[in-house]
Amino acid sequence: MHFVLREEYTLINQQVQDELFKPIKLGHKLLPSRIAMAPMTRAFSPDGVPDANVAAYYRRRAENGVGLIITEGTAINHPSAVSHKDIPEFHGERSLAGWKRVVDEVHQAGGVIIPQIWHVGGARKIGEGPNESALPVSPSGLDAYGNKITEPLTNKEIQQLIQAYAEAAKDAKEVGFDGIEIHGAHGYLIDQFFWERTNKRTDRYGGDLVERTTFAQEVVKACRDTVGPEFMIVFRFSQWKGTDFGAKLVRNSEELKQLLEPLVEAGVDVFHASTRRFWEPEFPKESDTLNLAAWTKKVTGKPTITVGSLGLNHAFREENGAENEITVTENIEKIVQKFKNGEFDLVAVGRALLADPAWASKLRDGKLEEATPFTQDSQKTLY
Repeated sequence: MHFVLREEYTLINQQVQDELFKPIKLGHKLLPSRIAMAPMTRAFSPDGVPDANVAAYYRRRAENGVGLIITEGTAINHPSAVSHKDIPEFHGERSLAGWKRVVDEVHQAGGVIIPQIWHVGGARKIGEGPNESALPVSPSGLDAYGNKITEPLTNKEIQQLIQAYAEAAKDAKEVGFDGIEIHGAHGYLIDQFFWERTNKRTDRYGGDLVERTTFAQEVVKACRDTVGPEFMIVFRFSQWKGTDFGAKLVRNSEELKQLLEPLVEAGVDVFHASTRRFWEPEFPKESDTLNLAAWTKKVTGKPTITVGSLGLNHAFREENGAENEITVTENIEKIVQKFKNGEFDLVAVGRALLADPAWASKLRDGKLEEATPFTQDSQKTLY
């Protein structure tokens, strides 16, 4: 890994302090910094129950300068919500008790935490755990490649799914979380309703771009009706899918506005715009600087979270399998400038924080050269 030289870092350290480590009010919560912990699937919750190790894992980030912790994706109460027995569930007495311990640990450390509530939809393969007999579900019974895997969801099944999201939101509030993040990105269930490749429905849940937002609208509204006006709802979305990095839901800022305005009206407080490299412009013909989070803030007026390879010396993998070299110094300088420009409100950090729970505090204190670098082996342990 390229380590940042102290002389280089000293030049931008004050700007880092000024831009990334000043408090911000998000919803009704005051966050101590602009650094968020990105949701990262870890599958370290035995039989879906987060234990003391998981609680300590999140607490360490709260103790080290992370302003907002977004948990790994958690399974709503549906038999095919996720695809591994050790992905944490967000329903049932044992799992919710485990999450209560997580919340208490993070709050004791002065942190703010929200769970990401999740259903993988047609991304799940037939026969996968934790419920091997449960079939995947998707808007039109298609997988991410457009192949038929099951029958399309019925209207009754859709209503049951919406209710499962709402129950998760209700449980999050009762457990003591500071809000929720609804996972609507990366080719999972909600995103499958957005995407024309996977949504071929001819009822009110299908159709044009705006009509394909109906399921997401109803999920958000059901959650909002359950938790009331002051509980923070973050909505994560993306253009790219786990199976197609080049996928596009929208081609320009006007289409982005069409996609997101219905979600604002339904009750979203904050958008988490997932990109693989935060410095890349989303619509180059309209702006050579604004990324997806910046455009989202511009067209909705809502606070936004950006994400994508911050703190790494290799960017998220390119489509051809190569990696994009970038020094950590360049990486930090780029994000500082974007905060100076007011382009977005928080930045989520994934792999750098996965490898080193103190990454944010080391950035804050000008000691980033001491950070433990991310490697593939980092994923094997809850550091």
